[in-house]
Amino acid sequence: MDLDSAIKLLKNIVKESHLPGQKHIDLTLAQADERSRYEKALMITRQEVIKGTLSDEELKARLGLI
Repeated sequence: MDLDSAIKLLKNIVKESHLPGQKHIDLTLAQADERSRYEKALMITRQEVIKGTLSDEELKARLGLI
């Protein structure tokens, strides 16, 4: 899985918070048999931030969190 496909997958579990205008990633939205794919996607995106491929803010923007 590459960065773009990881971000595309994670967009499926972005959820609006109980506070207006605040979103977050909610792993409970993933089906149990798919959860490991979502966890892997999270690891891939975090690794890319750590490597400096993209910033935390860029990742949040691409995921639709901000």
